[in-house]
Amino acid sequence: MFVGAFIAGQAVLTRIFRAEGVPKENAERLLLYALLGTIAGARLAHCLFYDPQYYLSNPLAILRIWEGGLASHGGAAGMLLSLWLGTRILKPKMPFLWLVDRVSVPAALGAVFVRGANFLNSEIVGIPTSGGWGVVFEAVDNLPRHPVQLYEAVAYLIIFLILAAIYRRLGQRTPHGLLFGVFLILVFSARLALEFYKVPQAAYQPGQLLSVGQYLSLPFVVLGAVMVLRSAGYRKVRPIERAKAARL
Repeated sequence: MFVGAFIAGQAVLTRIFRAEGVPKENAERLLLYALLGTIAGARLAHCLFYDPQYYLSNPLAILRIWEGGLASHGGAAGMLLSLWLGTRILKPKMPFLWLVDRVSVPAALGAVFVRGANFLNSEIVGIPTSGGWGVVFEAVDNLPRHPVQLYEAVAYLIIFLILAAIYRRLGQRTPHGLLFGVFLILVFSARLALEFYKVPQAAYQPGQLLSVGQYLSLPFVVLGAVMVLRSAGYRKVRPIERAKAARL
């Protein structure tokens, strides 16, 4: 599924870059940076926020990523850091917000594949339900549960379509930070809502209002709102044009 996410993301980002005159090779390299940053950030965030005592006592276990344990909030932070580094390395230079806007579109599509993999692997299962749509995850128990992974996959697919529609309408005139802000608001609002249907992945105290995942989602929603509000103030300049102007 990660391979599928990478291939789909590459196809979408390459198409966007081609339309804006950015070399195809940059799309491939940036997606690789983003993938590595996402995995590293997701793993570290899981270890830090969901089971810190275990991983501090067994630091080498952090490297055993095949055992499972990834947090999407850390993945988002890791992706942003890797893309920022990409803007410092690749030529022509690309404004950071311009880049994360474009990457947000395939990132939403990639999230669909990731949640599909979680469903197939019986990961991040939902709470029990009496509804007829409940799914039994035999690797967990024999109780029908909310297929919350599929709920999220559908939500991310809708978000991808919304982002693609905005970009298709505005194209190169897209204000810097708009797509990124919409991505953060919609993705992490979906997380906030759907966490109520998930089995908590970290210690959950009786009377606690929100889960760890929900508390971690709140700053991303706020950041997204800030980016959308600020986006109207950014000048709409293509990265190639920005690079040419810098040489004059």
